[in-house]
Amino acid sequence: MFRAWRVPPLARAGARVARGWARSAASEANSRQPEAESPQDSQYRDTVLLPHSRFPAQLPGRLQPETELETQQKCGFSELYSWQRQRKTKQEFCLHDGPPYANGDPHVGHALNKILKDITNRFYMMRGYKVHYVPGWDCHGLPIELKALSEVKGAENLSPMEIRQKAREFAERAIERQKSAFIRWGVMADWTNCYYTFDPKYEANQLRVFYKMYDKGLIYQDYKPVFWSPSAKTALAEAELDYNEQHVSRSVYMKFPLVKSPSKLASVMDGSSPASVLVWTTQPWTVPANQAVCYMPDSAYAIVKCATTGERFILAADRVESTAAVLDTQFEVISTCKGVDLADGSCAHPTIPGRVSPLLPANHVTMAKGTGLVHTAPAHGMEDYSVASHHQLPTDCLVDEGGCFTEAAGPELQNKNVLEEGNEAVIRMLQAARSLLKEEKYVHSYPYDWRTKKPMIIRASKQWFVNTASVKAAAQEVLKKVKVVPTSAVNRMLEMLDRRTFWCISRQRCWGVPIPVFYQKDTGECLINSQTITDVIKIVEQQGTDAWWTLPIEKLLSKEAVAKAGGHDVLDYVKGQDVLDIWFDSGTSWAHVLEGAEQRADTYLEGKDQLGGWFQSSLLTSVAARKKAPYKTLVVHGFTLGEKGEKMSKSIGNVVDPDIVINGGEDHTRDPPYGADVLRWWVAESNVFTEVLIGPVVLNAAKDDINKLRNTLRFMLGNMTGFNPESDAVPASDMYIVDQYMLHLLQEYGSKVTEAYKEYDYSKVVRLLQAFCSRNLSNFYFSIIKDRLYCEEEKDPKRRSCQTVLAEALDVVVRSFAPILPHLAEEVFQHLPYKKASEGVFRTGWINASSAWKKPGIEEAIEGACAMRDSFLGSISGKNALEYEVIIVIEPGLLFELMEALQAEETSSVSQLNEIMMASQTTLVTELPKETPADANVVKGTFLINLEGGDIREESSYKVLALPIAKAKCPRCRRYTSDSSSTPCPRCLNVLAGKGST
Repeated sequence: MFRAWRVPPLARAGARVARGWARSAASEANSRQPEAESPQDSQYRDTVLLPHSRFPAQLPGRLQPETELETQQKCGFSELYSWQRQRKTKQEFCLHDGPPYANGDPHVGHALNKILKDITNRFYMMRGYKVHYVPGWDCHGLPIELKALSEVKGAENLSPMEIRQKAREFAERAIERQKSAFIRWGVMADWTNCYYTFDPKYEANQLRVFYKMYDKGLIYQDYKPVFWSPSAKTALAEAELDYNEQHVSRSVYMKFPLVKSPSKLASVMDGSSPASVLVWTTQPWTVPANQAVCYMPDSAYAIVKCATTGERFILAADRVESTAAVLDTQFEVISTCKGVDLADGSCAHPTIPGRVSPLLPANHVTMAKGTGLVHTAPAHGMEDYSVASHHQLPTDCLVDEGGCFTEAAGPELQNKNVLEEGNEAVIRMLQAARSLLKEEKYVHSYPYDWRTKKPMIIRASKQWFVNTASVKAAAQEVLKKVKVVPTSAVNRMLEMLDRRTFWCISRQRCWGVPIPVFYQKDTGECLINSQTITDVIKIVEQQGTDAWWTLPIEKLLSKEAVAKAGGHDVLDYVKGQDVLDIWFDSGTSWAHVLEGAEQRADTYLEGKDQLGGWFQSSLLTSVAARKKAPYKTLVVHGFTLGEKGEKMSKSIGNVVDPDIVINGGEDHTRDPPYGADVLRWWVAESNVFTEVLIGPVVLNAAKDDINKLRNTLRFMLGNMTGFNPESDAVPASDMYIVDQYMLHLLQEYGSKVTEAYKEYDYSKVVRLLQAFCSRNLSNFYFSIIKDRLYCEEEKDPKRRSCQTVLAEALDVVVRSFAPILPHLAEEVFQHLPYKKASEGVFRTGWINASSAWKKPGIEEAIEGACAMRDSFLGSISGKNALEYEVIIVIEPGLLFELMEALQAEETSSVSQLNEIMMASQTTLVTELPKETPADANVVKGTFLINLEGGDIREESSYKVLALPIAKAKCPRCRRYTSDSSSTPCPRCLNVLAGKGST
């Protein structure tokens, strides 16, 4: 419904609050007495009902973390998860925990993720859902293995079982440190029942999924190029790569002499001059493995003559000028042709005498860089491998697991590291063969191992793969039905899936789940069938995967399984040595953690790196094994950065340690203790769907925000003394209209907050909370009701009316922020003066804002009055409003009738309208009084009334006149309503006489 004033101009009004009680004792929630008292004032001080509460406005120093720990203990934080699991409700909300890696101390990235999850879980639990949340840890893999071994002397001599033991111990220590931190942050869970990827039952479930996929033909073994980490001596998946944008390669321009001219170019290539194809590569070390040179069939190529040497070269027509410039020469174009015209030509290998490299068509050739002709080494490139497969070319790999040339590469190269001295040696060989035309440094994006931070290579080896090409179409269709927050993230994940043709799932390590395959010693043929897998899973379920290394093969492989495969003797086989990729480990967590026949979570919530990681591996394994997604909703958050948007680095000194945030550092002036709720507030107020900034400025601002909130809460708590909602609450129909209006706003606030939580938009929750507390409560409502609260008789219905609203507002506000600030919420509930044997915030449900509170029509009366008040306060420009009487002139009509509902008599100092105006007296008339001074400042305005969805629309004009009031200041209520400054006003005299106000 449209109105001229959607929201009252509360901030401006609040900036000009009336002085007197409204400015002194009454203006601050923690004030106990007036600022400056005259003898007459002090005489009545004890008759004024000032707010009182033991709830502190701030918790300085160590008090904040200490109070939080006391609250956790008093309010049963550790038992809350188990309590809610026992509730009898059919509504269940499942948030599946993506396992953090068990290889280090808790950091702010963990805090961001775990607190977001906890806010979500607490919200759903408060709304009556039975929350299913099982925290987990990713426990296997190279990073843990490397860190564990770095602590051991002579690690290279350890046996696989010794390595596994060291890695397990390291992971267990990291888990305990992280778990303690998560508990301290207030994360609700059953911390005695978590899941770990090294649990025997977990490993057994993982192997069941592996075999399901294998049995469907979706997992296979093959020899082909994969991303290989020489520093870790293992294959990696694409999701395990980091790209260094500043990597420097030694790129070379080289020539491959033609040994057979393409037949269509015979007339041009007369043989009188030597001719070569020009090739550019950033990886010279791959040249010894060259098997072909590829061209783009549809592109134009040129035969050119070099002005410097007279040689003839073939290269892409679009690359002639740029290549000549790089080689510091000039090319004369003799002829042009299409790429297809290069068919059936071949050239000499530049470093291996006698080897011929054919010219072959390929669609991956690009014209953006180089010469438009691509050196093709099938063992070291994905596209190169595809060309080799199509043309039956060899895919021999001349590089070992450590990234060094093997004996097959020849004595000049053997044992040399391909990225270092091996590269240099190949360049020297090209030079010696007079094939090198130019070497230059080339800065480009290059893949690095995400753990060792060292460069990768592509290397052909025998590995196990998931055929994602056969699954991704189904996975993409399933993903389109998943709700993704923010929606932009789904396109990125769909694109990632589109590019993924296979997933290498084997790793050449020992700390992990073994790929349960046996190999025939002589033929290398693999043995895996339903019998072998059933036997292995049974053993793993009882003993864990250590059994693969500790038990002899005859205990793992039965005679029946060998016979079923047509074999003769168990001892003819050996156990496989590869382990499964840790993304396969964690990606199959749905099979172990999720309950029920569906085994489907309501929500997965992780960082954006998981679009190519856990989100994707979970989707692929679930779709492959059972044709459905393991989640209904994906929530994707950003990364944590320093407060200037820079990456966190120890060298820069901007790393934020959550433990120091909570408990403070050695120097509290530099690193003060903020407590966990400040950390939680930081998470909630941030736009987590982009990068999330943190640092001293951000944390101080969060602390200040919470302190402002504490002041608002303290005011409400302080004014509850002697009030019990069960016996003293006033029905809404009997309330002041402004009190009913506040209930209306409260209901609206509750609805908006609930919707924001449902959309995982916690920063919106914080914005709504701050706006409601600052604008609607502190600046507006608290300002106008202080006189009623402090100066009316304690049990007067008018006072009880606003106390009823304060009780409801306190309850709604506390519940609204409880998922974000659980410690503060429970602390407030402990200070409720009418608290009985309360179960606390979280055991008593979500916001209970009655729909009966919603009264849209009431807005017109209050917002109309606020518009006039704004005119009045503006006209006196910051002066004390209580020193004035205000005259409001409204032409007869709907607006006048609405104001009459707030003030029935013409002139009043105790009406609802006068309370809103914050003056000492208000007069409501239809025309300006005749005795009005000629020089009086009259402010004019209009207000549009819009009721019944637009059926009733009326724009009314009004005039507001402020006049200095002639009466004296009441020594009790400080309003100018008394006949003498030494005598209380009539209202206060009645209260003092115990008669209440008239």
